Amino acid sequence: MIELLSTAEMSRADALAVARGIPSLRLMENAGRAVADAVAASVPSGAPVCIVAGPGNNGGDGFVAARILMERGYSVTVATLGDLSALKGDCAVMAGQWRGPVTQAADHDFKLYAILVDALFGAGLDRPLEGGARQVVERMNATGIPIFSVDLPSGINGTIGQVMGIAVRARRTITFFRRKWGHVLMPGRAHCGSVSVADIGIPADVLGDIAPRTFANECALWIGTFPVPAADAHKYRRGHVVTVVGPLSHSGAGRLAALAALRAGAGLVTMACPREALAIAASTSPSLMLRAADDATELRSLLADPRINAVVIGPGGGVGSDMRAKVAAALDGPRAAVLDADALTSFVDEPKNLFTMLATHRDSAAILTPHDGEFARIFSKKSQKSPVKQKLEETREASHEAAAVIVRKGPDTIIAAPDGRAAINENAPAWLATAGAGDVLAGIIAGLRAQGMPAFEAACAGVWIHGAAGQAVGPGLISEDLPGALPGIYRDLFAMADTARNPSRN
Repeated sequence: MIELLSTAEMSRADALAVARGIPSLRLMENAGRAVADAVAASVPSGAPVCIVAGPGNNGGDGFVAARILMERGYSVTVATLGDLSALKGDCAVMAGQWRGPVTQAADHDFKLYAILVDALFGAGLDRPLEGGARQVVERMNATGIPIFSVDLPSGINGTIGQVMGIAVRARRTITFFRRKWGHVLMPGRAHCGSVSVADIGIPADVLGDIAPRTFANECALWIGTFPVPAADAHKYRRGHVVTVVGPLSHSGAGRLAALAALRAGAGLVTMACPREALAIAASTSPSLMLRAADDATELRSLLADPRINAVVIGPGGGVGSDMRAKVAAALDGPRAAVLDADALTSFVDEPKNLFTMLATHRDSAAILTPHDGEFARIFSKKSQKSPVKQKLEETREASHEAAAVIVRKGPDTIIAAPDGRAAINENAPAWLATAGAGDVLAGIIAGLRAQGMPAFEAACAGVWIHGAAGQAVGPGLISEDLPGALPGIYRDLFAMADTARNPSRN
């Protein structure tokens, strides 16, 4: 279940299910039952539960959960935002089946309960919470009592993951059929707590009609293309990466990228260094090769070797005309290219020149790895379409404009391809935010590209592996710890790739 849906796509899934003969009331009944099951697994029978119900389908799910929990022996109260007489559609039908107490949420004491169920608004909210609704959410959050949210914490926009004024901070979220973008994008993810996905009867084949283009960055997305060395492999078949190392005082970034590319499986890795940095670069690892490259002309001469099939440029390389010339050399030839840091910042004043080079790059799409600040500088003309940040769609559009795969780094790293595919990563621990970690990521991606992994899949795999390495090292990591964590991760990935390619043997 790696597909992620926008709220519009989820609405279509509901409509397609109804068109296939599944009554909408049955879908609501199943959703409410899933919520009731989650509550019952968390608090003992007889415990006091408050369902805070809104006026739409989310509230209808809440009324179902209230009825089922009462049948199971729980002491349940429903607190609503308005009068029951104002409810419409399926929500009104389910409210009509509720025989327990109903109170107004605006003046109800939420501190009396073992658990609160947030069934106010769900994923469809597209306006800021104000007035009474805002006050209710504030009071719920202030209790410190565990909150279980139905579909999505109220106040989170399900498509863009942004807080609409204020949002519930849930201990757990129970959603249906597939997760929404807002479950994975920050800050929405931080408000969801643990997320479970319930099967409420929507047929999986509706995804064929919806054709989602956004995915959770999980192994299933790319494991089928993950490079596993064959029994007769040798280093030249596993690719040759060149990492462009910067001047002596900033050489560490390029050296980290080189070591990561080697650990990621590239057969050979050469560091292209200014002569002043050769001695310090030589101390990085005896497994890495060295070549002097003081300028773009020398770099171009090195890259003329047809066995070199991937290049990393930008980490610690310096900003200015020399870097722009080196980027031109890196993109002039049939090789995979990963552009990071200074390779991007050098084009802040002339991004269209970079886009032109990327569009004519003779290999498949190059990969750009900006953090949010670099992204904003390079794609400064990406106008906001609403008062809240449309991070996913901005990145998707930027990828199309640049004709490159974009890895927009952050706690919810987005990987977008020019063809419209996008993935959102969620396995990166907070302690991965440390100097040099992005350089390691660039090297991992280049190492995968050198082994023939397609650009989008290599970017997704590199981001996931980077996060898994951060988890494996644990708190207190520094960036040079990360490459050493890869062997254990690769051992598991090789086994997964073998299973994906040879299911009959398992």
